Amino acid sequence: MIKVENLPVARIEWQGAVRIIRSAFPPIDLFEDIADPADWPLLLSAEQKTNPRIMATIGNLDLVPEQRRVGGNGASYLMAPFTHISPDRPSRFSDGRFGVLYVGDQFETALFETIHHHARFMARTAEAPGWTSQFREIIMSIGADLHDLRGPAMADHPALTPDDYAASQALAASLRPAASDGLVYPSIRHPGGQCVGLFYPDGASNPVQGRHLDYHWNGHRVDLVRDTGTGEVFRVVDLAE
Repeated sequence: MIKVENLPVARIEWQGAVRIIRSAFPPIDLFEDIADPADWPLLLSAEQKTNPRIMATIGNLDLVPEQRRVGGNGASYLMAPFTHISPDRPSRFSDGRFGVLYVGDQFETALFETIHHHARFMARTAEAPGWTSQFREIIMSIGADLHDLRGPAMADHPALTPDDYAASQALAASLRPAASDGLVYPSIRHPGGQCVGLFYPDGASNPVQGRHLDYHWNGHRVDLVRDTGTGEVFRVVDLAE
């Protein structure tokens, strides 16, 4: 296994990268309307005096260093993964004690990554077949120096194990305190695709909402995706078959 200190670092510059999220989460006014993050703590202090529930909307702002915060149009899509965390929602590179922003290099990569995790949830809760949760496509740019798990030499790295996150979480827990900005790695669910896991929101920029999507659950997997804007329905090929 390649040691942490020997992991290569690559400059990642992606235009048109894609993240797909649940449509249930609305934009957060503080992040969207107040462009300068330096103004947030004072505004929060004033707002809490009249609206004690404001922190439930914003989450824990202290989890993002002040110099790494981003504001303005679309900033909710970059900040929320870091301010709303829970040990009940671990991921490949976090046990839930800190946030990670996951983004695919293209739409198909983000789609297959999201479908996989949605299907696991649907199976675990024994949901009935039918059109289920609504999602939204977020298109953004990536610009960061990231530890690189791509390439033949990394193919057997334990952090890339499909469904066991112990090694990947341990790797991230070692890298993050050592001033790493995150990782770039081959998509586990979409062969040929690539993903980034960013440790801070300022590794991404210019987030813009794209399509609204519906997923159809057939009782075993997500087999259809519908573009709600055009009404087009696309069949999802099971890449495992």
